[in-house]
Amino acid sequence: MTDQGRVELAVERAFQPVSEAIERRAIPGAVLGIVTTDGAVAIRHGGVAAHLPTRRPMTEDTWFDLASLTKVLLTTLETLRLVEAGRVDLDDPVSRHLPDFSQVTQRTDLRGLTLRALLTHTAGLPAWEPLYTWSDDPARLRARVLQEPWPLGAPCYSDIGFVLLGLVLERVHGAPVAEAEATRSDGLATAPPPDRTAATEACPWRNRILCAEVHDENAAALGGLAGHAGLFGTITGVLEGAHGILSRRLLSPAAIAAMVEPQSATRTLGWQRRHAVPEGAEPPWTGGHLCSPSTIGHTGFTGTGLWIDMERGHGWALLTNRVHPTRHADTGIQDLRRTVGNIVAAALTC
Repeated sequence: MTDQGRVELAVERAFQPVSEAIERRAIPGAVLGIVTTDGAVAIRHGGVAAHLPTRRPMTEDTWFDLASLTKVLLTTLETLRLVEAGRVDLDDPVSRHLPDFSQVTQRTDLRGLTLRALLTHTAGLPAWEPLYTWSDDPARLRARVLQEPWPLGAPCYSDIGFVLLGLVLERVHGAPVAEAEATRSDGLATAPPPDRTAATEACPWRNRILCAEVHDENAAALGGLAGHAGLFGTITGVLEGAHGILSRRLLSPAAIAAMVEPQSATRTLGWQRRHAVPEGAEPPWTGGHLCSPSTIGHTGFTGTGLWIDMERGHGWALLTNRVHPTRHADTGIQDLRRTVGNIVAAALTC
C-alpha cells in the first residue's frame, strides 16, 4: 500500500469514534487530519461549526480558535528562531530581555527565571489568574503583569509563564506578537473570516457567542493574541506546522533537536512528551500510548490538539469546537483524543 493509501485508511478508521461523538452530541463537530514526513495528507470532517446563533456545517477548511496550541505553533517556535539568530539564549533570565520585570521589588527569584523554565513550565508560576478583570487597557495590563509580585510554588502548567514569553518576543522583536512569522503562514491567522470559523462559547463576560474572536479571556484583554493563546488555524495550517517540524523545515535541525529533547519526565521545550504519571500529578498525556516514546503533543482548551511522532514520521491533529455553546459540559474529549491517537498509531505502524 502506498504512503497516501495508509494515511487515508488511518484517518478513516480514526474518524469513526469522532463521528460517534458527534452523533451522540458530545461535541458539535470536528476535523481530523494526518500528515507524514513525506507529505502524505488525509483529512476528514463532520458535524457543525456552529449551532448558534445559526446552524453552519463543519467544512474541511473551517477555522478554529487554537487556544493553547498558540504556545507551540507560535511562541515556542518564535523563541527558538530567536535562539537560532543568536538574539536570546534558553538560559537567559527573563529580566535580561524585560529589564522592567519586577523592577520595583527587584525580586531575584522572579528576575532570575529563565526562558527555558518558562518554556518547560518549571518556573513555579501560577497556572492562571483572571488578568482580564485587572484592566480594560492592554498596555496597562502588560505593565501590571510585569510588576505583579507573582508567588512561586511547585512547577505547574502555567499560562502566566507563556504570557511573559510573549512579552519577551514583543520586546526583542520590537513589534507585537501578532506580527510574528507564524501568523503570516497560510492556514494560521489572528483574524479569521467569521463565516468560516467554528463558534466557541456563549461568553458571559462579553455577553455574546464568540466566533472569530479569541475565546481565552486573558488573551482578549491583552489585545487578542498573547504568548499563551489567540492563534486561529485550519486543519491544513496546523498540519503544515506539524510537517514543518517533521521535515526540519520550520527550524534548523539543531533547533528541532533541542525542541524535542526531553527536559523532564513529561515535557520538552513547549510541548508535552509521551509519559505515564499518576492521575492528578500532571495534565495527562492525551495522544494515546501506542505512539513512540519520541512523540510530542499539545492540546487547547477549546477542543484542539496536535501530536507529532518524531520517530515514526507522522503527525495528527484533532480540531473540535467542544466549548460550543458552553464549556460546562462533559464532552469526553480526553478519552476521545487518546482513542484517536491509538488508532492512528496502530494503523500507521508496520
